[in-house]
Amino acid sequence: MDAKEWLVINALPGMGALRIAQLLARQPQWPEGWLAALPSRAASALRLWLEHPTRSPLQAVIDETLAWQQSGPRRHVLHRDHPAWPALLNEIADPPVVLWAQGDLGALEGPKLAMVGTRRPTGEGAHNAQTFAHEMASRGWCIVSGMALGVDGVAQRAALSAGGNTIAVLGCGVDVIYPASHRDLHEQLSRLPGGLVLSEHPPGTLARPAFFPRRNRIVTGLSLGTLVVEATEKSGSLVSARLTLEQNRELFVLPGSLHNVQARGCLTLLRQGSAHLACSADDIIADLAHWAGEFISPVSMAGRSTVLDDKGPSPTGTGPSPETLPDILLTSLSATPTPIDVLVQTSGVSVSDCQQRLLMLELDGWVSQQAGGWVRLPRP
Repeated sequence: MDAKEWLVINALPGMGALRIAQLLARQPQWPEGWLAALPSRAASALRLWLEHPTRSPLQAVIDETLAWQQSGPRRHVLHRDHPAWPALLNEIADPPVVLWAQGDLGALEGPKLAMVGTRRPTGEGAHNAQTFAHEMASRGWCIVSGMALGVDGVAQRAALSAGGNTIAVLGCGVDVIYPASHRDLHEQLSRLPGGLVLSEHPPGTLARPAFFPRRNRIVTGLSLGTLVVEATEKSGSLVSARLTLEQNRELFVLPGSLHNVQARGCLTLLRQGSAHLACSADDIIADLAHWAGEFISPVSMAGRSTVLDDKGPSPTGTGPSPETLPDILLTSLSATPTPIDVLVQTSGVSVSDCQQRLLMLELDGWVSQQAGGWVRLPRP
């Protein structure tokens, strides 16, 4: 079937991803088999579209999607018959029927690791997310997450900075920026090589609380495994952990301090014995290599090892960063503390963007926050 027919199926009244998946398992012929198998309301809607498309409200879904595709570059509609459709999604109980995609479809080709965690990571948690995502991406793995604040955003920025692939699955339309502070990340994912934004909701759909737990099944369903970086005892990341296990995928957890509230959900998963302890990127790759072999060569999977110590993970065998400035903000910093409002004024960036960039620079050892503002650290 083509994209128009899949869009119609996705929009049939009274249906949903699970019911459609159950019907698809019976391999109905199009369109007679579908008309016979669908509930009466959905069958009537489909019959009207087949016989009189201009009179059917389902046609509006097609027209709106075509208009969206034609209004900008790198816009796609994915479905089971599309050559870029990720086959792993077909293995979950309720895969999306259609995915609206914006960005580089090449991001779908490699092995994928979901990375999830709290929206308020500790400095150690953010450093762990950045380092693991950077190394996994540099070794050919695509980082899948939800573009949320905290661990999601840190991991996806790190994957892009490594020149790797990363996919954001949104709980809104692919053209809706949520959270608003991640406008720059959304733009990078949509524009840069290796970046991709996906959603099962049509463009223009606003974010709703109920959409986010549902999108998590796509994040984990795209991936061979999930890494939980930091999670509280009631974190939404534990929903992703449960979905990972239900989908028969591998679950990994980074260890955390007994005194760290943000790590208690991770410790619970480890105590229950439902997750693998991950102390290095090699731990993850070793457990997933037999599945990843069809996506990536063994040479690409070999490389540096990221190990955890009391300072967080750091690549072994690597020296100090070269003396090239990774961010123009550094030109406004010195050994004298500079307030963030002065940085915003001199650099011309937004407060949220400035804060995010300072965090990444702090994690890389370029800057430090002190009384009175931010300072640039001496490089070894």
